[in-house]
Amino acid sequence: MIQSYAIITGASKGIGRAIALELARRGYSLLLIARSATLLEETAALARKAGAAEVRPMALDLTKAESVTAVLQEVQRNNLPVNVLVNNAGYGAWGRFDTLSLEEQDAMMRINMHVPVELTHGLLPLLKSRQPAYILNVASTAAYQAVATLALYAASKAFILQFSRALRIELKKSGVSVTCLSPGPTETNFMSQAGMHHPKMIQRASKFNMTPEAVAKFAVKGMFAGKNEIIPGVTNSVSALLTRFVPKAITEKIAAGLYEV
Repeated sequence: MIQSYAIITGASKGIGRAIALELARRGYSLLLIARSATLLEETAALARKAGAAEVRPMALDLTKAESVTAVLQEVQRNNLPVNVLVNNAGYGAWGRFDTLSLEEQDAMMRINMHVPVELTHGLLPLLKSRQPAYILNVASTAAYQAVATLALYAASKAFILQFSRALRIELKKSGVSVTCLSPGPTETNFMSQAGMHHPKMIQRASKFNMTPEAVAKFAVKGMFAGKNEIIPGVTNSVSALLTRFVPKAITEKIAAGLYEV
């Protein structure tokens, strides 16, 4: 009998795939969600080899309003014993706010904010019945200060950070632990997907890059340890800490400088 199921959004590659494999090694069954069916099948195959008891890939476009309903129906229809939810799906759009299309930014806000909120709300009754249960929300070090040319991305991740902090307090006595993961630059396709193709930006980020696998190890270990927040890497941890003590004007200027061309 399957004892524990984890739902992971954005599981087709990068940090999402790496977290899926970490959980597979712990014997978890997985409901994997992403848009690309081909990449999801690759993740599913790797997860089975890693030790997942059962794997269900579910190709969905999370920008569509009905996608979350489809996930909830899949869980209910198959009576999946979910006790881990990883809200990982997300992306950025680089450029001045007024030069990016509103349609593009609306889609990003849905993936980065609305989907985690809707999934969490829909799954909380089940998670409360499956104690101990865990929610891992993926934010970013961009959440700790405003970032020019990534204005809405940084704002959406700040939303996830504050949502996670408040939800953790609300659920303190429920048996559901809430953890927020805030990775810094990671070896994924984030920059290319965000339109950040300039060699200078790529070079700057590469100095601090962590592998998705390293981030996932921090994430899964910290989640099961019940940590409030996880910031993988010493440089990332220090930069987030400095935002508490250094004037915002300075941290925001530094952050903007990372993405200037």
